[in-house]
This record gives sequence, C-alpha cells and structure tokens, in this order.
Amino acid sequence: MEWMNRAGRPNQNPGQTVAPTTNAAAATAAHHTAHGRARKAGSFSFHNVTSVILLFSLTLLTLAVIGLIMMYKQSDEGRYVAKDRMQAVFLSGGQVYFGKIRALNNKYVGMNDIYYLRVNQQVQPKQGENAKQDISLVKLGCELHGPQDQMLINREQVIFWENLKDDGQVGKAVAEYKKANPNGQKCDANTGNNGGASTTPATTPAANAPSTNNTTTNP
Repeated sequence: MEWMNRAGRPNQNPGQTVAPTTNAAAATAAHHTAHGRARKAGSFSFHNVTSVILLFSLTLLTLAVIGLIMMYKQSDEGRYVAKDRMQAVFLSGGQVYFGKIRALNNKYVGMNDIYYLRVNQQVQPKQGENAKQDISLVKLGCELHGPQDQMLINREQVIFWENLKDDGQVGKAVAEYKKANPNGQKCDANTGNNGGASTTPATTPAANAPSTNNTTTNP
C-alpha cells in the first residue's frame, strides 16, 4: 500500500506548493484579457468611424434632396413663362414693369426689353374741370441715370407676374413703338437752364392702361 501511494504521487512531498503552475495560469489569463480588451477597443474605434461616415453621408444626401426640390420648384414655375410674349411684373410698391422675363428663381426676376407706365397729371386744371391723367408707356433706358435695358428685381418685392396678350393695350402700344423706332431707342438730351442734363424718354400712348392694383394671378 505504501508503495502504491508513492507510485501514485512519485515526486510530491506533503509540504510542496503548486505556485509555479498557478502563476503560469494567471499570466495566461491576463494575456487573454489584455488581448480581448485590445480587440474591443479596436472594434469600438471602427464603429465610431463608421457612424461618423454614415452620418456625414446622410447629411449630404438630405442637402442634395433639398436642392433638387428647390430646383424643381423653380423650373416648374419657369415653364409657365411664355417666351414669345411679354410679361407684366407687379411689385409691392405699386410699380409695374412690362418686358420679357429671362430668369426666374427664388432670389430675383430677370427682365429685358422693359417698359413702364408714366402718369402725367395736369397741374392746374381749368375751373370746374377735374384733373385728367395722361398715361403713357415709357421705354426704359433714357432716364437721367442712363440704365441699360435689363433689370434684376428682388423676388421679395414681386407680388405676382403674368403673361400678356399680343393684342392687349400694352402689347399694341409696344408694337407701335417698335414700328416707329425700327433702329432702336434714341434719347433726346437737352441742356437745362441750371446747367444740368434732362432727358425725354421715348413714349407711346397707353390710354386706359391696366391698373397696378390688380391682384389676380396668372398662371
């Protein structure tokens, strides 16, 4: 029996410890733990980068969709502009301009070949008579400051715009003006008594011209 006990535990003494085996196991566990933490840290960093890239991509996609919607709205309104006709643009201050709309967006309305209404009221009417209004259609360009025949109107000042008929009063007046001025506009400059220059814009009658208080829209 004693021989068998010794055979079962040949090199083990009652007072012998197993510290070397325990230390090796602890070192192995610590190594695996550190490796696991490193893997988790790397995985966490990868997920952060992926989330940032995804968020940035979604932001760009949202901005692109908004831009497409705005472009669609602008082009959708622009398709109502009759390129072969004149348009009337009514402003919040009561002024109205007639011409060709060449640009139309959410910032401005671009026009050229521009005309506007001028009202000449009799200063001192005869006794018993009411003051009469002489309305004429003026071609832009011969004013004192000498503007070019084009205009960019702040969109916030535009109440509405509409296409004009060729046989309307404004259309007929413009046709008569162009017939009388086949070579384009010519401004007559005169020297006033005060030494300054005054201009006389080319005009054509536009009796019973459309009122600028009209608030209907077209289209």
